[in-house]
Amino acid sequence: MAPLQKLFRQTFIYGLATVLPRVLSVFLLPLYTTVFEQASGYGQYINIYSWIAIFNVFLAYGMETAFFRFYHFAEKKKSVISTSLISLLASSILFFLIALLFKDHIAVWTNIRSDFIKFTVYILVLDALAIIPFALLRANEKPMNYAWIKTLNVAINLGMNVFFLLILPKVAGNSDSFFTSIHRENFEIQYIFISNIMASAITLLIVSPTYVKTPYVFDRVLWKKMLKYAFPVLIAGIAFTINEVVDKILLTEMVSESEAGKYGACYKLALFMTLFGTAFRLGVEPFFFSQAKEENPQRTYAQITNYFVIIGSLILLFVVVYIEVLAKLLIRNSAYWEALEIVPIILLASFCLGIYHNLSVWYKITDRTKFGAFISSVGALLTLVINFALIPKMGYMASALATLVAYGSMMSLSYYFGKKYYPIPYNMRKIAFYGGLSVLFSVLSFYVFNRNLIAGSLLLLLFLGLIYKLEGDKLKTIFIKRED
Repeated sequence: MAPLQKLFRQTFIYGLATVLPRVLSVFLLPLYTTVFEQASGYGQYINIYSWIAIFNVFLAYGMETAFFRFYHFAEKKKSVISTSLISLLASSILFFLIALLFKDHIAVWTNIRSDFIKFTVYILVLDALAIIPFALLRANEKPMNYAWIKTLNVAINLGMNVFFLLILPKVAGNSDSFFTSIHRENFEIQYIFISNIMASAITLLIVSPTYVKTPYVFDRVLWKKMLKYAFPVLIAGIAFTINEVVDKILLTEMVSESEAGKYGACYKLALFMTLFGTAFRLGVEPFFFSQAKEENPQRTYAQITNYFVIIGSLILLFVVVYIEVLAKLLIRNSAYWEALEIVPIILLASFCLGIYHNLSVWYKITDRTKFGAFISSVGALLTLVINFALIPKMGYMASALATLVAYGSMMSLSYYFGKKYYPIPYNMRKIAFYGGLSVLFSVLSFYVFNRNLIAGSLLLLLFLGLIYKLEGDKLKTIFIKRED
């Protein structure tokens, strides 16, 4: 159990690095849905940050995953670090110059105001330059450093948002004050950008010693190998991001910013599953590579997936049972609540995505990243086809169903190909039992009992009791028992 204890300990810390910042950023949801009284305002914000997510993938171009792959197996680790840093530094500067030069063309293409483009470029470049320093922290198993820097980033972002959107309008009334000079009416989106830029700039400054201390040697041969490995990861990343954000963009274009705003706000209620999946992925990705050298790593990989499914099943049921409580807590504007029906579907989709990330170990370990690109591309194609076909008829429900179909298909394909190229002894009976029971109880709570808290809570307690009875001893061994 020692490897699993190590993994879950690191995952817990990465979870803090992910959950604490996101918990802080959760406060932005009630803030934004209050500031943007009309859902269309929040829809505009969702549309812009959806495009930022897409461009983030292009600026990273798979180098983070390539860095892990070559750093763990290379004898000259400093060469991997310096080559990666030079590559991303050069590409980021090139993007910065081209994007600002053609910002008007980009504005027309993305349907984003031209004066907003320069803000997005600053955010994208600052975040791209921090990719390898953060990857190095993870590769060297320094989750605490990773955690506090990430938490500080979001704390600054949250603090500046609160200042600009809540405090500044109230204190700017005095015409002689400094605050009056920096306050602008109808400047909410710009203030959100400025807050993000400040947080990203300070974060890059904190991790900048990686750039200062690294002896710069560019290994052209290594770089070509990294790009070859990274290219399928880039394709997979593009496809994955399409699955994540294109629905918001299409809803904005095909229906309205208001519908996109309602969908985007309620989509955020699935963040508890997303947080768990992200934290787990951050901990498990370097762990996969480090365990590949051990004897019978497949057994460990199978155990990891079992426990992911158990915890994910519990999160799914918990959020569905208390969905209305969470909505009233996090989305203060009732104008957004009509889209709550998408939440169970998005939760299940996020659960499938988390399982997919666990199953994806086979193509990363065996250097068959082209399968990751293929699988993600299938998901992206399904997302696009379903959204284009059904949004005019079903609105945001089409987008929710497209997300579930895409991630469910990706999960299934990864399992199918994994059995052929890198068999892992997954306990499918256990996975199907916990996942299926969680979905059944969620359906009963949300649809049959019509979100009744008492009935839902009883189902949740029954599920917890089953987990304790069947898995209690094993879970105690992992989470409580100390290593010798």
